[in-house]
Amino acid sequence: MTGRPRAMSGTIPSMEAAHDELKENTIIVVLGASGDLAKKKTYPALFGLYRMGFLPKGIQIVGYARTKMDDAEYHKRVTSYIKVDDDDADGKTKLDEFKKITSYISGGYEDSPSFENLNRYVENLESGYQTMERNRIFYLALPPSVFIPVAQHLKDQCYFPPKIGKCRIIVEKPFGKDLESSRELLGSLKQHWTEDETFRIDHYLGKEMVKNLLVLRFANIAFSSFWDKNSISNVQITFKEPFGTEGRGGYFDEFGIIRDILQNHLLQVLSVLTMERPVSFAAEDIRDEKVKVLRSIPPIERSDTLLGQYVAAHGKPGYLDDDTVPHNSVCPTYAATTLWIHNPRWEGVPFILKAGKALNEAKVEIRIQFKDVTQGIFKDISRNELVIRIQPSEAVYLKLNTKTPGLYTRAIPTEMDLTYKRRFVEAKIPEAYEALILDALKGDHSNFVRDDELDVAWKIFTPILHWIDGKNGPSPKPVPYPYGSRGPKELDAFIAKYGYKRTVAEYEWPVTNLASL
Repeated sequence: MTGRPRAMSGTIPSMEAAHDELKENTIIVVLGASGDLAKKKTYPALFGLYRMGFLPKGIQIVGYARTKMDDAEYHKRVTSYIKVDDDDADGKTKLDEFKKITSYISGGYEDSPSFENLNRYVENLESGYQTMERNRIFYLALPPSVFIPVAQHLKDQCYFPPKIGKCRIIVEKPFGKDLESSRELLGSLKQHWTEDETFRIDHYLGKEMVKNLLVLRFANIAFSSFWDKNSISNVQITFKEPFGTEGRGGYFDEFGIIRDILQNHLLQVLSVLTMERPVSFAAEDIRDEKVKVLRSIPPIERSDTLLGQYVAAHGKPGYLDDDTVPHNSVCPTYAATTLWIHNPRWEGVPFILKAGKALNEAKVEIRIQFKDVTQGIFKDISRNELVIRIQPSEAVYLKLNTKTPGLYTRAIPTEMDLTYKRRFVEAKIPEAYEALILDALKGDHSNFVRDDELDVAWKIFTPILHWIDGKNGPSPKPVPYPYGSRGPKELDAFIAKYGYKRTVAEYEWPVTNLASL
């Protein structure tokens, strides 16, 4: 590569803090290189960074897994999800270059000789460096069952002291199944890798609109002035998938929707949404504030929880129709839980986290609903809502009331709309994994999960998870909902009891017939 793209000109202020960035003589080892995560997320992200000029000078990428395969099979597998258009000559050239800097070696995950062989392979690549300094990043695209032996062998056989260079390890979720297992996992990793060397990925922290929350909240006095219990009635953070488990139910049944989505992704969004202003953009200042707000949340109550499981509809199979799922499983595929934050800013405001599979659409969004206006001249008027759509079609819009154009004085709901694809026409929104791998190269922990943050998160969810798992009596039976629906029919009553009110009047965009309003 010839260097990185130039920074934008003008006076746009940077929020970048100083970090220990790896700029050259770096090797990234992808462990689990033959798996789905590596080929669908890790390698496309690495190629994206390579193409944009964000990988260190002279980068080498080494794939490692148990699977025996030659270079041709390896390159075919790791580029199968990399999209380059047929008429994109530059993209094809970059892809050919990318293949030349990535190679493969097979080995086991639990034996020393395999990792000694990996180390010799990496040392051979490093022998061409012009300087003594060298850096290694180990990306664990692996199931958690082998995290501990792999972390130990990497430290024992593939690690070098800081005077030579930097070694860092990237770990994917899930980080345990409850508080006890998480602590056991964290404790074992800490025996071999320091907190500064460890980067725990929750890819939602790499999403553009989640990273944008800090700017929206703290760079706009208009927003910060109403960001509390005095103005806000309730908040919903919603995750919806339009497909079920379809053959993956055996894996999903071990974890369920709460561990899969709520305890990590949506709770991370909640922490950034509700934390106090950090003193700087330094990683530890941001993470300190996230931990503080999470410590103000008590464990979830059973009465604040709605569980569902999808059943067959519209020609689609139900969860229990999946041959990999136990025939009597009560694993929830839908969950709505309400969290309460006991601090001066948020006391009494319900935060409703909702996630489900086999629903009517694909969507992740934050919906902040404000309180009613003072009664008097306005009655039965729609509430204001601030909606932050994380995916797809990133957007921020404020639902408000305005006068109907014309001779009548009537209020109708409308919106102030910032849809990214319309406002930032030529901007490329990076993939979450691109952003997070780049942060790891920079040594920036801001968007990674700290150990004490993870511990507090499990404290909030473990009691409700043990209830669902039947550890404190019989497991609750989730209510059925049809494949392709909005979720359980009980959902509307569930969110209504926390004060949520639907828009009073229907509205369309754009308005084409004022007479109908």
